[in-house]
Amino acid sequence: MSGFQGNFVWYELMTTDAAAAEAFYRDVAGWGARDAGQENMAYTLMLAEETPVAGVMALPKEASALGARPGWMGYVAVDDVDAYAERVARAGGKLHRPAADIPGIGRFAIVADPQGVVFALFKGTPGAMPPPPAAPGKAGYFGWRELVATDWEAAFGFYSGLFGWTKAETHDMGPMGVYQVFAAGGEAIGGMMTRPAGVPAPFWMYYVLVDGIEAAVSRLKAGGGSVVNGPLQVPGGSWIVQALDPQGATFALVSPHA
Repeated sequence: MSGFQGNFVWYELMTTDAAAAEAFYRDVAGWGARDAGQENMAYTLMLAEETPVAGVMALPKEASALGARPGWMGYVAVDDVDAYAERVARAGGKLHRPAADIPGIGRFAIVADPQGVVFALFKGTPGAMPPPPAAPGKAGYFGWRELVATDWEAAFGFYSGLFGWTKAETHDMGPMGVYQVFAAGGEAIGGMMTRPAGVPAPFWMYYVLVDGIEAAVSRLKAGGGSVVNGPLQVPGGSWIVQALDPQGATFALVSPHA
């Protein structure tokens, strides 16, 4: 796992209608799909170029009863899930699901940072899922990760202390504050910002690469999704759109082309 340490290596959607969500993302992102073959639960692998890049599963009824809503979660690779879960707790975060094994896949734990944003820790079984990150710029793969935090500077301190992330470019967004790009292993992989007024809670948002943003937005709307922000061009020239899928999960798309 040393080559993946501190990097996002898997993405998972828990939703109220897994079949409908699968159909939506297949059309919008151009993904294929296949059943993961789990014995005790239905789990669909979403595929880019036949490579699994994400999973879709039903939101457990008990979680929904407690107020959980459809959403995406990212898995970060670590070399010792149990030790990192303890580090999260010591740094002021929370352990939502203790470390456990997924037979033939790896070991994981569900945690939250000190501002309440949920993510997962993961160590894969050698030769098993998840796949290595794709080369940048390929449609269907995840190309960016964005933390909308209650306090981005405090959040960066937590994640940099945990995973060794470093600061890259800093962008002044005027009244919206600072957008801090962060890097893992010297490569920029995402950004952080303090949530604007009106955004009720901090969250991670994950960007899927598409061939063209306008065409993808048309597919998104036709499939029952809704645009929250964009399309707009960001520093560096890429085009993005932030959206909700038909079940209400937040996601985003990015493309080098309008």
